[in-house]
Amino acid sequence: MTDSAPKIGFVSLGCPKALTDSELILTQLSAEGYATSKTYDGADLVIVNTCGFIDDAVKESLDTIGEALAANGRVIVTGCLGAKTGDSGGNLVRQVHPKVLAVTGPHATQEVMDAVHQHVPKPHDPFVDLVPPAGIKLTPKHYAYLKISEGCNHRCTFCIIPSMRGDLVSRPVGDVLSEARALFESGVKELLVVSQDTSAYGVDVQYRTGFWDGRPVKTRMLDLVERLGDIAAEHGAWVRLHYVYPYPHVDDVLPLMAGGRVLPYLDVPFQHAHPAVLKRMKRPASGEKNLERLLRWREACPQLVVRSTFIAGFPGETEEEFDYLLDFLREAKIDRAGCFAYSPVTGATANELPGALPDDVREERRARFMEVAEQVSAAKLAERIGAEMQVLVDSAPALGRKGGVGRSYADAPEIDGTVRLLPPQKASKQLKVGEFTRARIVAAEGHDLVGLPI
Repeated sequence: MTDSAPKIGFVSLGCPKALTDSELILTQLSAEGYATSKTYDGADLVIVNTCGFIDDAVKESLDTIGEALAANGRVIVTGCLGAKTGDSGGNLVRQVHPKVLAVTGPHATQEVMDAVHQHVPKPHDPFVDLVPPAGIKLTPKHYAYLKISEGCNHRCTFCIIPSMRGDLVSRPVGDVLSEARALFESGVKELLVVSQDTSAYGVDVQYRTGFWDGRPVKTRMLDLVERLGDIAAEHGAWVRLHYVYPYPHVDDVLPLMAGGRVLPYLDVPFQHAHPAVLKRMKRPASGEKNLERLLRWREACPQLVVRSTFIAGFPGETEEEFDYLLDFLREAKIDRAGCFAYSPVTGATANELPGALPDDVREERRARFMEVAEQVSAAKLAERIGAEMQVLVDSAPALGRKGGVGRSYADAPEIDGTVRLLPPQKASKQLKVGEFTRARIVAAEGHDLVGLPI
């Protein structure tokens, strides 16, 4: 790409779903011959992909837009915050930053490109051959996110995602599988399946039959995961499932995990356990059913690791209801648990519920939750000592002569723990980023493990 190619700056905020939106836009920019700029002042225009889920994310996004305007002056805004309305009913971003060139909502690649074309005309020469087959990725080369759907059909009272991203829209199963194959062929060793509700994949199209590689495939979670496992096996790679609601049909995926087809890891957003709180949240299922399902899952796949997120201090939550949640956490033995102190989100119906708790109570409960969560996690990690595990290497300076950092099947990138790899005892043993190594676990440190490469 020549120095004369127009340069676009890019900032990506928010969750993995937003990250995949950013990757689509960057891929299209590259295909059309645009270059990317690592600085605001070196760019002809800046795109900011925003998050608007909670108040802290809104502030971060608005601050970032302000920084880009101050440093560059020509800014296009996309993402969830772009879909939010302000107090007066108009677009929130335009109210706060009226000088932005354009504002779009999430998953709006074409609208973003239309705005880019309007303000920075695209180069005349085609550059399609410069785009990698797997597109432009913002993750390290050895792992990637695969988004299988947009939107959500739930109407949880604390959440405004459906108002920003709409109802569930499943991607065609053939498109998803073709993207997965391209990613594995590009060297990806871990594919992280993401959506707002992975278990609901295909509900919106009544699980219709699609085609891939000349064979019929149903647009359904089980069929998709089976095919992803097949493709991953051809490349010696991992498939990890995120945002899996605990519906009964998820039971059918556990044999695939027990058989090594996909990682025995489920990211399940439980949010709470007490039936009354779940009802106020308008969450599907109940704490008791979730506990029964977890027990069945672990019977079907003893090595299963479960990570989840919870909310402490939801409006009306009593001390008894919170204690019930702590008991659930201990009994369910959630391997990796995160917790948010409830935070009102503009536009969420939970704001209208009675019994709002003081900030200090919410924070105190979050701290108590995390104390129990860490005890449960530490006990689970201690059971790993002495075991041999496959570890995907994320960092290995000098080919690992001084050790490195990796992750086991129990660790999703950035949100879970890591495996600190000690220097190999054999001089011939090397550690390479993006490759697997066997390690014997010799210690546990907080949320992490320590392993000796073997």
